[in-house]
Amino acid sequence: MFTYPEKLQPGDRVAVLSPSAGLPAVFPGPFELGLRRLRDEFGLVPVEYPTTRVLGATPQQRAADLHAAFADPEVAAVLVSIGGDDQLKLLRHLDTALLAKHVKPFVGYSDATNLLHFLWNLGIVGYHGGVVMVQWGRGGMMHPATSESLRRALFTRGVHELRSPQEYTDVDRDWADPAALETEPESMPASPWSWHGPARTVSGPGWGGSLEIVDFHLRVGHYLARAEAYDDGVLFLESSEEMPPAAYVYRVLMCMGERGLLQRFGAVLMGRPKAWSFERPNGPRARAEYVDAQHGAVLRALGEYHPDALVVLDVDLGHTDPQLVVPHGGTITVDGAARRITVEY
Repeated sequence: MFTYPEKLQPGDRVAVLSPSAGLPAVFPGPFELGLRRLRDEFGLVPVEYPTTRVLGATPQQRAADLHAAFADPEVAAVLVSIGGDDQLKLLRHLDTALLAKHVKPFVGYSDATNLLHFLWNLGIVGYHGGVVMVQWGRGGMMHPATSESLRRALFTRGVHELRSPQEYTDVDRDWADPAALETEPESMPASPWSWHGPARTVSGPGWGGSLEIVDFHLRVGHYLARAEAYDDGVLFLESSEEMPPAAYVYRVLMCMGERGLLQRFGAVLMGRPKAWSFERPNGPRARAEYVDAQHGAVLRALGEYHPDALVVLDVDLGHTDPQLVVPHGGTITVDGAARRITVEY
């Protein structure tokens, strides 16, 4: 059984932490924009901590900020500034009893998958999606679909249907350029979600997040639950701006299969792949080839290890824009006959 945290009210104080990279110190523009939108558009009061704007803070220092935020009775939720690649180092410094006692919404994705998994093991629902510098700090305005999803996750209870967008983008903005904060990113047509497998309904707790961070946990092993804990759940995964090759995606899923984990989930949602980066500014053809290769890797692994799984590809839950919030530990229902995905916030 999972516990849903209390919902927010306008005027609530929310912690804004940097448990991964302290990039607000390097790029204050999108961070300040995100804070302003939290205040002006969401009616919340962001509260910073000692390491929020510190680059290179130690895992112990970042863990101390996390403890302080969760223990503070005047803080209603914990948000993160941005992702990174070493949040895993925090986990051994965390006070399990403190976090279990002070249940409140934790919102983030990418490297924040580490903390979402830690809370999942305590039976606490977290929210995969939304960081201050990206979704709240988006150039021009917040994407309406992202804003609606975050509002529902933070402020409301009940079932919400996720819907495939008509347009999306995976092109990053140059935060060193002030114009990136003033203009909206250019979008392109979004292919509809791709459904595979039996026309049945799967409903269960969500688990997953960043494919690369799930790989961390497969390697380390300390923070994985017993295999049967994932029975009948909904696995959701997304690949990051590092744009892992299809062979890597297949191998991560292969290892999940060899551990007997992949077979436990009744349904699998794979995020729309991000196929553009500053290092690899792919054009339309290269983008399509990258996406097709990743689709092939996912379907190949599931065909080998879990051919009866209900699979949906290109769900907008990852590093592309717009982004839909998914409850980690909360109920996700995948209806293969009606081709609908609903989540319980």
